[in-house]
Amino acid sequence: MQTDPAILKLKHVRYRWPGRSSFALEVPDFGVAPSESVLLLGESGSGKSTLLSLVCGTIAPDAGSVAVAGTDIATLSAGARDRFRAERIGLIFQQFNLLPYASVRDNILLPLRFAPKRRARVADPQDAVRALCRDLGLPADTVTAPAGTLSVGQQQRVAAARALIGGPPLIIADEPTSALDAATQATFLKLLFDQAATCGSTLLMVSHDARLAPHFDRVVQMSDIARAGQVA
Repeated sequence: MQTDPAILKLKHVRYRWPGRSSFALEVPDFGVAPSESVLLLGESGSGKSTLLSLVCGTIAPDAGSVAVAGTDIATLSAGARDRFRAERIGLIFQQFNLLPYASVRDNILLPLRFAPKRRARVADPQDAVRALCRDLGLPADTVTAPAGTLSVGQQQRVAAARALIGGPPLIIADEPTSALDAATQATFLKLLFDQAATCGSTLLMVSHDARLAPHFDRVVQMSDIARAGQVA
């Protein structure tokens, strides 16, 4: 049963990468509230990637709990974590990770192939694709175009649409604006925030760029919530 209103809650989390016994990440207490937009700032080596892996369930903590939408994914098997991630988490990768020869439509619909409950939340997938493309500022004729033929900015919006379709409760964005100039960053973030609100999704973005801070409800430094680095 869910007793904490947070969409994301890490408590007493500890993790060491196998084969790297001298490196550890500890997160005593970190949470993200429903509908909140949070920017998590940290330099290279601060543990951002490890934290994202724990939140997404690609790795399991050695101790502690990682609750997403009320489910402690640390208690799930690896296969169950994969299924949970597909259903409940939308991911926007730094390099977008689109299928270049597949159409924009097929790229956006891809998560629904692996998440039947998420698929059930979409009344008409084709209409959903068209609406997301329109609201994210993509021209109508890009829907059938191969994703690899689009500009970087357009590919970024396709990646956002793929994460948003089906309204997962948590959107994780990993440095998605690093290749964009300041004006394009601001435009993209405004579109992303608007669509996250429409879909009822909470947004956690990880970055090293402090200039993004004014756009978010809350800014958190990795050094304030986690201890990472060499240990005895």
